[in-house]
Amino acid sequence: MNDPEIEITADLVHSLLKEQHPDLAGLAIREVAGGWDNQQWRLGDELAVRMPRTKRAPELQRKERRWLPVLAPRLPLPVPNPVRIGEPSARFPRPWTIMTWVPGEPLDHASISRGEHAADTLAGFLRALHVKAPAEAPTGSDRGAHPERYTDGFDHFFQTVALGGIADEVRAVWDDAVAAPEWEGPPVWVHGDLHPANVIISDGTLSGVIDFGDLCAGDPAWDLAAAWVVLPAGGASRFFDVYGHADEATLRRARGLAALKSLILMLIGQNGDQGLPGGKPTWRPAGRAALDRVLQGSIGGRYRSWSRRRVR
Repeated sequence: MNDPEIEITADLVHSLLKEQHPDLAGLAIREVAGGWDNQQWRLGDELAVRMPRTKRAPELQRKERRWLPVLAPRLPLPVPNPVRIGEPSARFPRPWTIMTWVPGEPLDHASISRGEHAADTLAGFLRALHVKAPAEAPTGSDRGAHPERYTDGFDHFFQTVALGGIADEVRAVWDDAVAAPEWEGPPVWVHGDLHPANVIISDGTLSGVIDFGDLCAGDPAWDLAAAWVVLPAGGASRFFDVYGHADEATLRRARGLAALKSLILMLIGQNGDQGLPGGKPTWRPAGRAALDRVLQGSIGGRYRSWSRRRVR
């Protein structure tokens, strides 16, 4: 996915700023570890420069520039907001973006100690995000649809990640999600990529959400999977109590998608030293912990009776 012909350095970022945004060129520049489609550089204390390093990254940045200013004012957590656009040039042939910086640490480098607060906060954030998307909203090419569409992808990850004695349980969770009815409501705004590297933690709780490159209109189950993927053990129950309007079929799809996301995290984590952008050694333990929560978080019993009460 990386483009080996483009080396992004602090000197390059500084020279681009001098050319196109000279009023910001005097701010300190320092690289931010991680990143996938984009390499990120802190710019002073309040800004960040996002430099695309994969072929799909410019389109993802255009999506963020178009829609984040629309969504951010009604979201209850800080999210990156575009403030300047960098144009392609002889020095760097792709567009790039200057965004606001969301302070804190990503969850794959931090931990949640205030679990109930984090569950309440995530539920409130997704309630605000999951409103009917306009007709011109983007649709996801690999996010937002019914789990059945992703069976080939699940099979790949399932067969590649060593699961040992839990393989049958993981397969059963996925099969149940595939068998669940489709989302019957209108397509809603979906972040699409909520996992430990894309949620920000401060003071032991959720304090921001980043990386909206996969933003699309679709099934909210894609984000509700974060109840298991992001929150600590036991957090899913409180999350769904606060979120308050997920029917049983949506819970089943969300749990299956959480299993899929957990496998992806585990695979990327175990292959982090084999050329994947940035290397992600922290993702494997995060993915395994999430998968354990998925297997412990049955949708029978309490969730089943709860969902019948809450459906609108």
